[in-house]
Amino acid sequence: MKAAVLKEFGRPLSVEEVAEPMPGTGEVVVDVVAAPVLHYTAEVVSGARRYLLGLPAILGAGAVGRVRSAGPDATKLRPGDWVRCDPAVRSRDDAVTPDVVLQGLTARGDGGLALQRHFRNGGFAERIMVPTENAAPPGEIDEADAGRWAALGICLVPYGGLLDGGLQPGETVLVSGATGTYGGAAVAVALAMGAGRVIAPGRNRAALADLEQRFGRRVRTVVSGGSEDEDRAAMLSVAGPVDLVLDLLPPSASAAAARAAAMSVREFGRVVLMGGVGEDIALPYPWLMLNSVTVRGRWMYPRDAVPKLIALARCGLLDLAQFEVDEFALSAVGEAVQHAAEAGGRFRLTVVRP
Repeated sequence: MKAAVLKEFGRPLSVEEVAEPMPGTGEVVVDVVAAPVLHYTAEVVSGARRYLLGLPAILGAGAVGRVRSAGPDATKLRPGDWVRCDPAVRSRDDAVTPDVVLQGLTARGDGGLALQRHFRNGGFAERIMVPTENAAPPGEIDEADAGRWAALGICLVPYGGLLDGGLQPGETVLVSGATGTYGGAAVAVALAMGAGRVIAPGRNRAALADLEQRFGRRVRTVVSGGSEDEDRAAMLSVAGPVDLVLDLLPPSASAAAARAAAMSVREFGRVVLMGGVGEDIALPYPWLMLNSVTVRGRWMYPRDAVPKLIALARCGLLDLAQFEVDEFALSAVGEAVQHAAEAGGRFRLTVVRP
């Protein structure tokens, strides 16, 4: 089969003939129809992200396609079925603290690297092999819409945080980092889950205006960029009591920006940290204790989030049609990676269609 292979960090992807995956028990081979190109894929290729990825490897975090073959332990999947291949692969020999690898992207720690030796290759190929449990059927879809279904990968990240935060219908959630790729998706997902109000702070006025226009009165935007206290006061002035704060700020954001958002939460509120802020945000011990605030981290999402989010999209609560999709052939994967870096953003996705 043809695949886009990364042989060395700093060198372009090479589209070439490689051996087809040979599935065993507990594995599924899928004919790829659309594979998402993350907006930071160029940084993975260059090595700037310093991801744990053994080379050579086929890149591509996940895919949407049709089952080609399933192992003997599959009881429902059949050849031809549409599936979304989830890249978050978990080891099966530790149910409490499994090792995790993002197939075609990176690994978490030494255990993840061990798992990556088998589940290394991603979706930039004509076919991909995934664990049976990572092939989630969305039901019958139009092949032309496969790229939009690939956008579930963007939505799943904030969905995992909102699930962990216990978001309930009617609650107010503040999305810190709402003008980014994952932050914008978080606004859409929170509304799909029934949030009564979503507070979206940010410095990009055009992006904030787009969120208001796209989602209407249930979204309240706040222009930030003042001092920490000023930003927190501005958030509270439009929010009222904030039940849940979801932090999706990027590595370039300051600890003060993350802290200003986190400390806008009400007494007995919840804070979920999912972004990439590298500094210690130093939440005050007395404030946490006296206000009974719950703070937790979340990397990615639990396994059962995938079928739950598919259900939200299937019934129309999460509208995937709002994602603008730019498609490239596998032979043009280098152009796709560059395009994703330059044109990627909120509600816009680049995909490769082998």
